[in-house]
Amino acid sequence: MNTAHHELLARVAAMYYDGEKSQDQIGRELGLSRVKVYRLLKEARETGVVQVLIHWPIGRSSTLEQALTERFGLREALVLHQNGKASTPALGEVGRLAAHYLEGVLRDGCTLAVCLGRSTYEVVSAIHTRTQSHIRVAQAVGSIPFTMQAFDSATIGRQLAEKLGGDVLYLSSPLMADTPKSADVIRRQPHVQATLDAARKADVALVGIGTLDPSRSRLVEAGFLSAGDLTDLAARGAVGDMAGQIFTLSGKTHATPHNKRIIGITLDELAHIPTTLAVAAGVDKAHAILGALRTHAFNVLCTDDATATQVLALASEAHSQPEKV
Repeated sequence: MNTAHHELLARVAAMYYDGEKSQDQIGRELGLSRVKVYRLLKEARETGVVQVLIHWPIGRSSTLEQALTERFGLREALVLHQNGKASTPALGEVGRLAAHYLEGVLRDGCTLAVCLGRSTYEVVSAIHTRTQSHIRVAQAVGSIPFTMQAFDSATIGRQLAEKLGGDVLYLSSPLMADTPKSADVIRRQPHVQATLDAARKADVALVGIGTLDPSRSRLVEAGFLSAGDLTDLAARGAVGDMAGQIFTLSGKTHATPHNKRIIGITLDELAHIPTTLAVAAGVDKAHAILGALRTHAFNVLCTDDATATQVLALASEAHSQPEKV
């Protein structure tokens, strides 16, 4: 597409969508037929010059929200109602629901701690830009390889700071060190300490809940752990991770030395932040979400109705197999 034609498409689209002029009015002003204006508007949409974003109302399930809140002692639960479309990918809409909640609790001058992951990425993508808010964003866990940059906490932190008009405090460190001893050395670095201290003292935290399925785990994709490591951890009672910390179904931090290699905020520290929002969707994550709820590391959960139903069903099972730790 040449520049002149691109400009014509943009001008016609601006007159129609922004100026709210009819196709007849546009035709008269530009010396074009109504049919030509219609074709230009159609081409503008097809070529991406115009992108139409439809914000459907976000349905919520108050019954499931109340059940989760009462069962797990949450301050609040946000459950996306999918109108029976359980097979439809829900994470984008769950992210939008979580973003709406965050927009309501963030205040000028507060600090928001962010962790990496697909869930937090979806939340950040859905947050509206308000550059006068001056929200300070603190990277709560170390970074992952460049190939996964879109979901990295540093990238997410930068995007949030740009949208919210604040500064970002980077954690200049990998998510996981080679050994627990190396992790201790990194944590003692002044700039790392300063960012972690800011994250610990944050007003709000945003975290995802990861599965230990080797085919989906960010820890495996980033090369920090192998598929065999996760299989072994699952055999010894692990069900998921938050902020890189692996936990069991009963909500205990797993005894694995891998947890001591993580550079970032701990589950206990997350629990002391006034508002910690965890975001996760998908029935395949039900065991991980149940274990995460039992850690009490967060007080607000955002998920979808099918997942919430499965989590509550698992929690209601009278007999569970003993964990191996």
